[in-house]
Amino acid sequence: MSGMREEGRAIDGQATESMAGRLLVAAPTLKDPNFDRTVVLLVAHEPGGALGVVLNRATEIPVAEVLGDWGELARDPAVVFEGGPVQPDSAICLARMRHPLRPMKSFQQISGAVGTLDLTVDPAQLRESIAGIRVFAGYSGWDSGQLEQEIAGGSWFVLDALPGDAFVDRPDDLWPMVLRRQGGMMAAVAHFPADVALN
Repeated sequence: MSGMREEGRAIDGQATESMAGRLLVAAPTLKDPNFDRTVVLLVAHEPGGALGVVLNRATEIPVAEVLGDWGELARDPAVVFEGGPVQPDSAICLARMRHPLRPMKSFQQISGAVGTLDLTVDPAQLRESIAGIRVFAGYSGWDSGQLEQEIAGGSWFVLDALPGDAFVDRPDDLWPMVLRRQGGMMAAVAHFPADVALN
């Protein structure tokens, strides 16, 4: 997608802000199997739609098996993640930079030290600059206005991301962890049973 949209730009006559860099946390009522109890980092959010990657769906495929030397830069677990149902044969790489203020052609900032990284460059050239990477097969995408409708319908909580969210050692714990740190009623949602019939 092209550059990030300006804050305050109107969609259907309503001023909106880009949500790029924020988390979409699936509400317990969202039962689409692609997104059940997922945490999605929005990589881009523009008038034409939104794109993100699921942060908590690890596969068992080592990054090194698919991308060779990039595996040395992958954070534990150093496996490929399922980024979403769109184009599962494509790869998106998130990186956390050691020095986010230094401009790099191969790095496109999302928020702070976190951004996307071009996998066609030589990983050896980036070793000193990168604190860690995570590779996603496929992505999650929404057409213009679709994500906003899903949020209004209660499918997603839109929450602030911490720099380490995309690189946690235990991605299976990310959904309850993000909800718990919100406090109050939102923290209670983290204990919502996966099967309401068990409640």
